[in-house]
Amino acid sequence: MKFIDNITKYTAYLTAFILACLVVLVVYDATSRYLFSEGSTALQELEWHFFDVVILLSIAYTLHQNAHVRVDILYDRFSPKIQTLINIFSFVFFILPLSGLIIYIGIDFVQMSYIQHEASSDPGGLPFRWIVKSLMPLAFVLLALQAIKELVSEVQKWRSL
Repeated sequence: MKFIDNITKYTAYLTAFILACLVVLVVYDATSRYLFSEGSTALQELEWHFFDVVILLSIAYTLHQNAHVRVDILYDRFSPKIQTLINIFSFVFFILPLSGLIIYIGIDFVQMSYIQHEASSDPGGLPFRWIVKSLMPLAFVLLALQAIKELVSEVQKWRSL
């Protein structure tokens, strides 16, 4: 299970690097647009693609860090055993089925984009839209792996309580 944590950790490093690139890109784009009245459709689309990378590839890390959205007002009032059962239930009935569905649908979505040579409809936009679309199933594969790892940990924790 350490292998899954390492995948999540290195994906988070990549995401942090892309986020730094996004900041530099936005500053460059805004500076060139407002100071020099020059802009690029491709750069603006690249900003959106980088933003997609940051959001999608951060999902598994968020779960790993236990920083995901939850109704903590209620959750915090429960005993550790009930909290663990809620976590197990969430993994089995929400995260894993949703991840499986998005992976299943996402693969066809990416495949269709690749076959059609989908590109930006804007003049000067970016080609190869399938690359950014492939992040969707990839992100949910990473999420499913992390959820499986967390599920095993929660089951072990529940048995020890």
